Amino acid sequence: TSYRSTMEDPWQKAYDFAVTVARKAGEVIRKAGESEIKVSTKSSTVDLVTKTDERVEKIIIGSLKEEFGEGTHCFIGEESVAKGEPCILTHKPTWIIDPVDGTTNFVHGFPFVAVSIAFAVNKQLEFGVIYSCLEDKMYKARNGKGAYCDDELIQVSDVKDINKSIIISEHGTDRSPEKVKKIFSTMQKILCIPVHGLRGSGTAATNMCLVATGAVEAFFEIGIHCWDIAAGAVIVKEAGGVLLDVDGGPFDLMSRRMVSANNEVIARRIIKEIEIFSAERDDAPIQKK
Repeated sequence: TSYRSTMEDPWQKAYDFAVTVARKAGEVIRKAGESEIKVSTKSSTVDLVTKTDERVEKIIIGSLKEEFGEGTHCFIGEESVAKGEPCILTHKPTWIIDPVDGTTNFVHGFPFVAVSIAFAVNKQLEFGVIYSCLEDKMYKARNGKGAYCDDELIQVSDVKDINKSIIISEHGTDRSPEKVKKIFSTMQKILCIPVHGLRGSGTAATNMCLVATGAVEAFFEIGIHCWDIAAGAVIVKEAGGVLLDVDGGPFDLMSRRMVSANNEVIARRIIKEIEIFSAERDDAPIQKK
Protein backbone atom coordinates (compact mmCIF):
# COMPACT_ATOMS: atom_id res chain seq x y z
CA THR A 1 0.00 0.00 0.00
CA SER A 2 1.08 3.54 -0.59
CA TYR A 3 0.73 5.84 2.37
CA ARG A 4 0.38 9.05 0.35
CA SER A 5 -2.67 10.72 1.72
CA THR A 6 -5.04 12.63 -0.53
CA MET A 7 -4.96 15.49 1.95
CA GLU A 8 -2.98 18.57 0.97
CA ASP A 9 -0.26 17.94 3.54
CA PRO A 10 -0.57 14.65 5.36
CA TRP A 11 2.40 14.97 7.70
CA GLN A 12 2.12 18.54 8.99
CA LYS A 13 0.14 17.43 12.03
CA ALA A 14 2.67 14.70 12.82
CA TYR A 15 5.53 17.20 12.45
CA ASP A 16 3.94 19.78 14.77
CA PHE A 17 3.16 17.05 17.26
CA ALA A 18 6.76 15.79 17.18
CA VAL A 19 8.02 19.26 18.10
CA THR A 20 5.62 19.40 21.07
CA VAL A 21 6.57 15.91 22.26
CA ALA A 22 10.32 16.60 21.91
CA ARG A 23 9.99 19.68 24.09
CA LYS A 24 7.96 17.78 26.70
CA ALA A 25 10.54 14.97 26.76
CA GLY A 26 13.38 17.48 27.05
CA GLU A 27 11.79 19.04 30.11
CA VAL A 28 11.64 15.62 31.78
CA ILE A 29 15.34 15.07 31.03
CA ARG A 30 16.28 18.52 32.30
CA LYS A 31 14.41 17.99 35.58
CA ALA A 32 15.91 14.51 36.04
CA GLY A 33 19.34 16.02 35.51
CA GLU A 34 18.76 18.80 38.01
CA SER A 35 17.14 16.81 40.79
CA GLU A 36 18.63 13.35 40.59
CA ILE A 37 22.14 13.65 39.19
CA LYS A 38 23.23 15.87 42.08
CA VAL A 39 22.26 13.33 44.73
CA SER A 40 23.17 10.09 42.99
CA THR A 41 26.57 8.45 43.29
CA LYS A 42 28.40 7.45 40.12
CA SER A 43 27.45 3.79 40.65
CA SER A 44 23.73 4.55 40.59
CA THR A 45 23.94 6.96 37.65
CA VAL A 46 23.86 4.09 35.16
CA ASP A 47 20.57 3.13 36.72
CA LEU A 48 19.36 6.72 36.48
CA VAL A 49 20.28 6.91 32.81
CA THR A 50 18.41 3.70 32.03
CA LYS A 51 15.39 4.89 34.00
CA THR A 52 15.38 8.31 32.32
CA ASP A 53 15.92 6.75 28.89
CA GLU A 54 13.04 4.33 29.37
CA ARG A 55 10.76 6.94 30.92
CA VAL A 56 11.34 9.42 28.11
CA GLU A 57 10.91 6.81 25.38
CA LYS A 58 7.62 5.72 27.00
CA ILE A 59 6.42 9.34 27.10
CA ILE A 60 7.30 9.87 23.44
CA ILE A 61 5.94 6.59 22.07
CA GLY A 62 2.91 6.72 24.39
CA SER A 63 2.00 10.25 23.23
CA LEU A 64 2.43 9.29 19.58
CA LYS A 65 0.28 6.17 19.88
CA GLU A 66 -2.40 8.16 21.64
CA GLU A 67 -2.35 10.86 18.96
CA PHE A 68 -2.16 8.68 15.84
CA GLY A 69 -3.92 5.52 16.95
CA GLU A 70 -2.40 2.30 18.24
CA GLY A 71 -1.10 0.08 15.44
CA THR A 72 -1.14 2.65 12.63
CA HIS A 73 2.53 3.61 12.96
CA CYS A 74 5.73 1.65 13.60
CA PHE A 75 8.47 2.61 16.06
CA ILE A 76 12.22 2.13 16.10
CA GLY A 77 13.60 3.32 19.43
CA GLU A 78 16.92 2.85 21.14
CA GLU A 79 15.33 1.33 24.24
CA SER A 80 12.92 -0.98 22.39
CA VAL A 81 15.73 -2.28 20.15
CA ALA A 82 17.85 -2.89 23.27
CA LYS A 83 15.01 -5.11 24.50
CA GLY A 84 15.25 -7.20 21.33
CA GLU A 85 12.63 -5.62 19.07
CA PRO A 86 13.65 -5.63 15.40
CA CYS A 87 15.25 -2.61 13.79
CA ILE A 88 13.93 -2.77 10.25
CA LEU A 89 12.58 0.10 8.20
CA THR A 90 9.46 -0.85 6.22
CA HIS A 91 7.19 1.23 3.97
CA LYS A 92 4.83 1.95 6.87
CA PRO A 93 4.89 5.32 8.65
CA THR A 94 7.75 4.84 11.13
CA TRP A 95 9.04 6.93 14.03
CA ILE A 96 12.78 6.63 14.72
CA ILE A 97 13.53 7.83 18.22
CA ASP A 98 16.51 8.42 20.49
CA PRO A 99 14.98 9.52 23.81
CA VAL A 100 18.26 10.72 25.33
CA ASP A 101 21.16 11.17 22.92
CA GLY A 102 24.29 11.92 24.92
CA THR A 103 23.64 9.82 28.03
CA THR A 104 27.27 10.08 29.18
CA ASN A 105 27.02 13.87 28.90
CA PHE A 106 23.76 13.72 30.85
CA VAL A 107 25.40 11.86 33.74
CA HIS A 108 28.29 14.32 33.92
CA GLY A 109 26.24 17.45 33.40
CA PHE A 110 28.15 18.15 30.17
CA PRO A 111 25.73 20.51 28.44
CA PHE A 112 24.82 18.63 25.27
CA VAL A 113 21.90 16.23 25.59
CA ALA A 114 19.30 15.85 22.87
CA VAL A 115 15.93 14.28 22.14
CA SER A 116 15.89 13.04 18.56
CA ILE A 117 12.66 12.20 16.71
CA ALA A 118 12.47 11.35 13.00
CA PHE A 119 9.60 10.15 10.83
CA ALA A 120 9.84 8.05 7.68
CA VAL A 121 7.21 6.91 5.18
CA ASN A 122 7.85 4.53 2.27
CA LYS A 123 11.42 4.28 3.61
CA GLN A 124 11.98 8.00 3.01
CA LEU A 125 12.71 10.36 5.88
CA GLU A 126 9.95 12.98 5.96
CA PHE A 127 11.06 15.14 8.88
CA GLY A 128 13.42 15.37 11.82
CA VAL A 129 13.19 17.15 15.17
CA ILE A 130 16.11 17.50 17.61
CA TYR A 131 15.64 19.27 20.91
CA SER A 132 18.93 20.16 22.59
CA CYS A 133 17.36 20.26 26.01
CA LEU A 134 20.09 21.74 28.20
CA GLU A 135 20.59 24.63 25.76
CA ASP A 136 16.83 24.86 25.09
CA LYS A 137 17.27 24.89 21.32
CA MET A 138 14.75 23.28 18.96
CA TYR A 139 16.12 22.13 15.60
CA LYS A 140 13.65 20.92 13.02
CA ALA A 141 13.30 20.26 9.31
CA ARG A 142 10.77 18.89 6.86
CA ASN A 143 11.57 17.34 3.53
CA GLY A 144 11.75 20.14 0.94
CA LYS A 145 10.84 22.89 3.42
CA GLY A 146 14.14 24.08 4.92
CA ALA A 147 15.73 23.66 8.34
CA TYR A 148 15.19 25.78 11.43
CA CYS A 149 16.64 26.41 14.86
CA ASP A 150 13.76 27.64 17.00
CA ASP A 151 12.03 29.59 14.25
CA GLU A 152 15.02 30.89 12.34
CA LEU A 153 16.10 29.39 9.05
CA ILE A 154 19.54 27.77 9.31
CA GLN A 155 22.09 26.84 6.70
CA VAL A 156 25.44 25.11 6.44
CA SER A 157 28.69 27.05 6.18
CA ASP A 158 30.02 27.97 2.73
CA VAL A 159 33.65 27.03 3.51
CA LYS A 160 35.22 24.97 0.72
CA ASP A 161 38.81 25.22 1.92
CA ILE A 162 39.48 22.23 4.19
CA ASN A 163 42.18 24.21 6.03
CA LYS A 164 39.53 26.62 7.26
CA SER A 165 37.19 23.90 8.54
CA ILE A 166 36.27 22.48 11.93
CA ILE A 167 35.56 18.75 11.87
CA ILE A 168 33.49 17.11 14.57
CA SER A 169 33.56 13.40 15.44
CA GLU A 170 32.95 10.91 18.24
CA HIS A 171 34.94 7.98 19.53
CA GLY A 172 32.00 5.67 20.12
CA THR A 173 31.66 3.27 23.03
CA ASP A 174 33.77 0.41 21.65
CA ARG A 175 37.15 0.63 23.37
CA SER A 176 38.79 -2.32 21.63
CA PRO A 177 42.41 -1.33 20.92
CA GLU A 178 42.25 -2.04 17.18
CA LYS A 179 39.21 0.23 16.71
CA VAL A 180 40.61 2.97 18.94
CA LYS A 181 43.82 2.82 16.92
CA LYS A 182 41.93 3.38 13.66
CA ILE A 183 39.85 6.20 15.18
CA PHE A 184 42.97 8.04 16.37
CA SER A 185 44.85 7.40 13.16
CA THR A 186 41.95 8.99 11.25
CA MET A 187 41.92 11.96 13.62
CA GLN A 188 45.67 12.39 13.31
CA LYS A 189 45.46 12.40 9.51
CA ILE A 190 42.61 14.92 9.53
CA LEU A 191 44.36 17.17 12.06
CA CYS A 192 47.51 17.14 9.90
CA ILE A 193 45.68 18.17 6.69
CA PRO A 194 45.69 20.65 8.60
CA VAL A 195 42.17 21.66 9.63
CA HIS A 196 41.21 24.51 11.98
CA GLY A 197 40.12 22.11 14.70
CA LEU A 198 38.67 18.78 15.75
CA ARG A 199 35.72 18.70 18.14
CA GLY A 200 33.17 16.36 19.66
CA SER A 201 30.04 17.33 21.59
CA GLY A 202 29.28 13.80 22.79
CA THR A 203 26.01 13.47 20.87
CA ALA A 204 25.60 12.65 17.20
CA ALA A 205 22.29 14.53 17.02
CA THR A 206 23.85 17.76 18.31
CA ASN A 207 26.89 17.28 16.05
CA MET A 208 24.60 17.17 13.02
CA CYS A 209 22.81 20.33 14.18
CA LEU A 210 26.23 22.01 14.41
CA VAL A 211 26.86 21.07 10.76
CA ALA A 212 23.40 22.39 9.83
CA THR A 213 23.96 25.78 11.52
CA GLY A 214 27.40 26.21 9.96
CA ALA A 215 29.31 26.01 13.27
CA VAL A 216 31.34 23.07 11.94
CA GLU A 217 31.94 21.89 8.39
CA ALA A 218 31.59 18.12 8.82
CA PHE A 219 30.70 15.33 11.21
CA PHE A 220 31.60 11.70 10.64
CA GLU A 221 31.33 8.55 12.70
CA ILE A 222 31.40 4.77 12.39
CA GLY A 223 29.34 2.83 14.93
CA ILE A 224 26.42 5.25 15.39
CA HIS A 225 22.86 3.91 15.15
CA CYS A 226 19.94 4.94 12.96
CA TRP A 227 18.17 6.62 15.89
CA ASP A 228 21.25 8.83 16.52
CA ILE A 229 21.25 10.29 13.01
CA ALA A 230 17.80 9.95 11.38
CA ALA A 231 16.48 13.35 12.51
CA GLY A 232 19.87 14.98 11.96
CA ALA A 233 20.00 13.65 8.40
CA VAL A 234 16.86 15.60 7.44
CA ILE A 235 18.11 18.73 9.22
CA VAL A 236 21.54 18.67 7.53
CA LYS A 237 20.05 18.01 4.09
CA GLU A 238 17.45 20.76 4.45
CA ALA A 239 20.15 23.19 5.64
CA GLY A 240 21.92 22.59 2.32
CA GLY A 241 24.41 19.94 3.43
CA VAL A 242 25.35 16.51 2.09
CA LEU A 243 25.25 12.99 3.53
CA LEU A 244 27.52 10.18 2.37
CA ASP A 245 28.81 6.81 3.45
CA VAL A 246 32.36 6.90 4.88
CA ASP A 247 33.53 5.13 1.69
CA GLY A 248 32.08 7.91 -0.48
CA GLY A 249 29.03 5.92 -1.58
CA PRO A 250 25.41 6.94 -0.93
CA PHE A 251 24.24 7.49 2.66
CA ASP A 252 22.49 4.46 4.17
CA LEU A 253 20.58 5.08 7.39
CA MET A 254 21.04 1.49 8.59
CA SER A 255 24.76 1.10 7.81
CA ARG A 256 26.04 2.72 11.05
CA ARG A 257 28.51 4.83 9.07
CA MET A 258 28.14 8.40 7.94
CA VAL A 259 29.78 11.60 6.84
CA SER A 260 27.59 14.69 6.96
CA ALA A 261 29.13 17.89 5.65
CA ASN A 262 28.40 21.39 4.42
CA ASN A 263 29.30 20.41 0.84
CA GLU A 264 30.68 17.65 -1.35
CA VAL A 265 34.19 19.19 -1.48
CA ILE A 266 34.71 19.01 2.29
CA ALA A 267 32.99 15.61 2.55
CA ARG A 268 35.23 14.01 -0.11
CA ARG A 269 38.39 15.48 1.42
CA ILE A 270 37.51 13.98 4.83
CA ILE A 271 36.55 10.62 3.30
CA LYS A 272 40.11 10.33 1.90
CA GLU A 273 41.44 10.16 5.46
CA ILE A 274 38.92 7.87 7.17
CA GLU A 275 40.20 4.46 8.21
CA ILE A 276 37.15 2.24 8.00
CA PHE A 277 36.44 -0.51 10.53
CA SER A 278 33.47 -2.84 10.68
CA ALA A 279 30.19 -2.18 12.48
CA GLU A 280 27.27 -4.58 12.19
CA ARG A 281 24.31 -3.03 10.38
CA ASP A 282 21.33 -1.93 12.44
CA ASP A 283 19.01 -4.05 10.30
CA ALA A 284 21.16 -7.20 10.50
CA PRO A 285 19.04 -10.22 11.49
CA ILE A 286 18.91 -10.74 15.25
CA GLN A 287 21.04 -13.74 16.22
CA LYS A 288 19.02 -16.29 18.14
CA LYS A 289 20.69 -16.95 21.49
